[in-house]
Amino acid sequence: MNVYQQIAQNRLKTYLIFIVFFFLFTGFFAIVGASYDNPIGYAGMGFIIAVVTSVWSYYNSDKVVLTTTRARPAQKEEFFDLYTVTENLSIAAGIPVPKVYVIDDPSPNAFATGRDPKHAVVCATTGLLQILDRAELEGVIAHELSHIRNYDILVSTITAVLVGTIALAADWIMRSMWWGGGSRDRNKSPILFIIMIIALILTPIVATIIQLAVSRQREYLADASGALLSRHPDGLANALEKINAYPRGVATASNSTAHLFFVNPFRKGQMANWMTSLFSTHPPAAKRIEILRKM
Repeated sequence: MNVYQQIAQNRLKTYLIFIVFFFLFTGFFAIVGASYDNPIGYAGMGFIIAVVTSVWSYYNSDKVVLTTTRARPAQKEEFFDLYTVTENLSIAAGIPVPKVYVIDDPSPNAFATGRDPKHAVVCATTGLLQILDRAELEGVIAHELSHIRNYDILVSTITAVLVGTIALAADWIMRSMWWGGGSRDRNKSPILFIIMIIALILTPIVATIIQLAVSRQREYLADASGALLSRHPDGLANALEKINAYPRGVATASNSTAHLFFVNPFRKGQMANWMTSLFSTHPPAAKRIEILRKM
């Protein structure tokens, strides 16, 4: 399988997962609604909530991410290499030059955000700019521009918002069930009540796993696309090795923004076991490096 086939396959897998996610969201509300004798009404409410939160995140995700990570606009005079690399690669990728931001943090990392190539942002930490040479920086920026060109930034943001919405909805329903009128429904159908409890517990977990699966697939896709864009996969592999060796994470990173970063902003190194890997926002760096070295 060549690189182009791998990109096409990863896109198909990711969009299939995305469709499953919407069905999961609607189905979750339908199960809850069944305990209140109104599954269709609750399913419709779930679908509407999914649409509303998706639209909101579509227009506001970049502002939220930049604020929470304490990013600031990068001036061309101060960050010449970052600015010119972004400009040159954007021209090569055939997309508008995104806004360029930096985070004052010694931990090397980067991310892209926004809703589409015309409203996109590329952000790098000052630590990244200090430890990478220009060829390695080109690899990282090409990776982030690939996220923009492939609309990964939109998919990742919407899935993150949906996961958060499901978690909040599950918490609200659980509280209202114990403190409100949920006890009346328990007497109607104990089996249905048990099914609803299972759904309340498992659905947020499954949703999180789907989000992480989307993020990991997107990282492999962006690596492949970035290598094609820069025409230098070794530059990206070398950057990954340097970044992965740094012991500290990004101070302003959070659970809601972790999946956007170039590498896991919380911890570096190989994943300890299959369980840790399952709940990681990124595939193992060693695996990504291995694939890039074979290109």
